[in-house]
Amino acid sequence: MLQQLFGAATAIVLSVGVCIAFFYGANALLDYYATASGLDHRSRDRRERVRSIVQPLIFVGPALLLLSIFLIYPVIKTVQYSFMDRGSFEWVGLANYIWAFHDKEFLQSIGNNILWLIIVPSMSTFLGLLIAYLTDRIWWGQAARTLIFLPMAISFLAASVIWKFVYDFRGPDSEQIGLLNAIWVGLGGEPQAWITLPFWNNIFLMIILIWIQTGFAMVILGAAMRGVPEETLEAAHMEGANEMQIFFKIIIPQVVGTILVVWTTITITVLKVFDIVYAMTNGQWDTEVIANMMFDTMFRAGDAGRGSAIAVVLMVAVLPIMWWNIRNVRKEEL
Repeated sequence: MLQQLFGAATAIVLSVGVCIAFFYGANALLDYYATASGLDHRSRDRRERVRSIVQPLIFVGPALLLLSIFLIYPVIKTVQYSFMDRGSFEWVGLANYIWAFHDKEFLQSIGNNILWLIIVPSMSTFLGLLIAYLTDRIWWGQAARTLIFLPMAISFLAASVIWKFVYDFRGPDSEQIGLLNAIWVGLGGEPQAWITLPFWNNIFLMIILIWIQTGFAMVILGAAMRGVPEETLEAAHMEGANEMQIFFKIIIPQVVGTILVVWTTITITVLKVFDIVYAMTNGQWDTEVIANMMFDTMFRAGDAGRGSAIAVVLMVAVLPIMWWNIRNVRKEEL
């Protein structure tokens, strides 16, 4: 444990130190070689133009290089492999995509992803909006917001481990340590293996992601609601509007742009959901999703062609939502 902590601390210090040294060193070299002192007016202008071109590249260049190596190049190779056989040796055309859309498990994963897309972004956004509004009106609201935001600080895998104890099942003759089964038995029911119940197990997995993402939605939407002019709210109170009318007719219309951004951001997260399904069920009991099937096909079954085809389908599904999200953000900036 100590060795792992020391390794992580060393990696953080070295990476941050290298970045700081690079930026300071590159700026010092630029200042030394691109100094404009002692030059005539024309040479000074030329040197300043060179500086204005080179200086942004010092900051953006490493990021663009890493982006190309770890994102753009893998995308190109994934698209290429999706048209090749399982070992990426021979071209097979559209065979991998034809297989995908005729495979029952893949079609089920699409259906499950659609279910996730309907429930998780809507519930996370609604709960985040409601909690942000209510906690602004109680004296212990800051403490409540802190507790609700805490799940954002842990990974999806860690959250899954926590919720495994909530859904734990020990058999009808054993003492139940799972919170949900303890409550259910206390109410007179029989203990259930919750994550094996078809359809409902998908809902139980979605609750984990809703639990994580509600804090994100709450923070963003809370900041947007605090931007609603106080004069507007006071005028509504003077006109006799109640809190429900103010919330639905005044606040929501003024933060609808932020609501859409939060909703689409969570939607992208849902499309890529993998950790929760992998840790809780590994796609068993009709809980398969696209990202988990891609991992199983590519790394467990060893079929790079079909795994890449699934990855491309997932990427194509995410791109329109990302484009729409970016477009809305730019509209708000204007």
